[in-house]
Formats: sequence, structure tokens, C-alpha cells
Amino acid sequence: MRIGLPLLFAAFFLMVTGSQGATLDLVVRRGLLNCGTDNTNPGFGYLNTRTGQMEGLDVDFCRAAAAAVLGDSQKVNFIVVTDKSRFTALQTHQVDVVFAHTTIEPERESAVGVDFLPINFYDGTGIMVKVSSKVTKFDELEGATFCTTQGSGIEATLASAISRMGWRKSTVLTYENLERLFIAFNAGRCDAMSTDRSALVSWKANSARPADFKILGETLDKSPFAGFVNQGDPRWRNILRWIVFGLFQAEESGVTSVNIVERLKTADPFVQRVLGVTGSVGRDFGIANDFVAKMVAQVGNYGEIYDRNLGEKTSYFLERKGTPNAQWKDGGLIYSPDWK
Repeated sequence: MRIGLPLLFAAFFLMVTGSQGATLDLVVRRGLLNCGTDNTNPGFGYLNTRTGQMEGLDVDFCRAAAAAVLGDSQKVNFIVVTDKSRFTALQTHQVDVVFAHTTIEPERESAVGVDFLPINFYDGTGIMVKVSSKVTKFDELEGATFCTTQGSGIEATLASAISRMGWRKSTVLTYENLERLFIAFNAGRCDAMSTDRSALVSWKANSARPADFKILGETLDKSPFAGFVNQGDPRWRNILRWIVFGLFQAEESGVTSVNIVERLKTADPFVQRVLGVTGSVGRDFGIANDFVAKMVAQVGNYGEIYDRNLGEKTSYFLERKGTPNAQWKDGGLIYSPDWK
């Protein structure tokens, strides 16, 4: 990927100043949000070859951030990252924020040096096999070759699971991205494909013959997804945190892209504050006071984003009801702090 002079200047400015708020200032000056995301994970970050457009849950978080910070969801430059390159892209300031189905792990905040944003999707590591293998559960895979993506935490998860089972002949192969991973699995280079269960569902649904594949029932570990930013700029981190919370709260408050014009006229003081009609939350962050209203009007609330990319009208249909991805009032874990 070629890095232009403006991007190099921006990186130099950040390294020299290291000042609080530097990222926001650069994004506003540039007039464009550089957002890192995948383009090989249907439902999350995917380049639709039919339309030529990026789509997915992560992609829409990028668009929402652009709407909140710059007032226009189209003012976003999607920088494609892989599991291996996503942290480097942020550290070298090729991107301002990353939304790329990334699991929160302590080493990533302690050693890698990123700050995670609120969890926006709860997932877990799964295993997919070919139906023709006759495998029905994980413990039948002794001696198997597993494949996953390079630089993902799933490498460690598989190694731990293989060690726990006492399997000495099992091996793990890694591939650059999900597309190459699925090609390798489909071609028979490995016996089982392991990645986040949501990605397995997506690739199975998009395959030429979905019935040829089976996702095993076991979940090997937890995978809570969140966007992330560089450490050292708490103002930028806090802005992005409340952008995510704003999408959660809009859904909880029943504010949608369809009714946003009417809801801006509400007499409810709480909703007025969330939408920036009253109070100074946005101004205090250094962005538009109505940043939540702008996001919802242009991209939708969290529920709308979820339904558009993963809901029942999609080929993936990842159910929210009865899962951690439901709103907290419905027994899930999607939750915003109070906006009082």
C-alpha cells in the first residue's frame, strides 16, 4: 500500500507532538477518517464485488465514526488490514481507528499498546469441517490439520486446545486472510477451519455448496470484538468510546434513522441530551453536539446496523435474541452507560 505525503506528514505530526487531541485535529484537518477494516469477512468487513462497495458491521462503525466526527458518513477512507497487519497499521498511523473483528486481549493493551473501545459484538472461536469427513465433534479431530489466519489469537487457542487434548500429531497452518483461509480449507489443505463462529457462518453461507460444510457445536473460547485506537490520546479514545455508546443508546431509546427527525422534537430530557438538543456532551469532546443524531440519521442505530449486516434478512442470520448481542433490557450485554 502506498502512503501519500499527507499521511506521512500526519504520522510525523503525531509522533512529534504526542499531544492529547492530536488525532482529532488531524482527522478534522484532513477532512477524512482513515478507518482500518477487513475486506474478506462477510457481515463484518467485506468488499461486495457486485456493487464495488464495502459493507458489514465493522464498515458501518467506520461510517458512523465519520458521521460523528466530520458530519458525513461518506468521509471515510477504508484501509484494508489483516489480522497480522491491523496493529502495525495503527501504530504507523496509516489509520486513525480500527474496526476489524478484533478480540479484546490483555497483551494487546499491555504489550501492543492499543486502547480498546466498547465491545460491539460477542463471539467465540469455532471449528468448521466438511460434512464428508463424518466428524461431528471436536474430540474426533485428533491428528487433524487445522487452519486459521496469521496473527490472530486463534493460533494460541488452537495450540492450547491441542495440548489440552494431548494430541501430538495435530498441526496448525496459517493464512493471510479469511479468503485464503477458506480457499485452503475447501481445497483440502487442512481438515478443519478455525476462526470466529460468525466468520464461519458467513463463509459457509456464501460458499457455492453450503450443505457441504458443518460448524461443530463446541466453542473453544470467548471472542468479544471491539474497535481500537492508539494509546496516548485519551481525548480521541473517549470520543470513539461514546460514538459506540451513542449507537447503543439510540437503539435503547428507540431512536432510528426512520424517526430521527421526529425524535429531535421530543420533550424527553434524556433523549434530548443523547441527541444533543440540550447539554454539551459533543461540544465537550470537540465534535458536533448532535453527533449521535448525525450517526443515526446517516447510518442507523446499533440494532439497524446489526440487522442490515447480520440479521434475519441476511444469509447469515446471527440471532440476537437470547444471546449476549441483545440489548441489556432483553437479557444481553449491549449496554451504554447513563447519559445524565
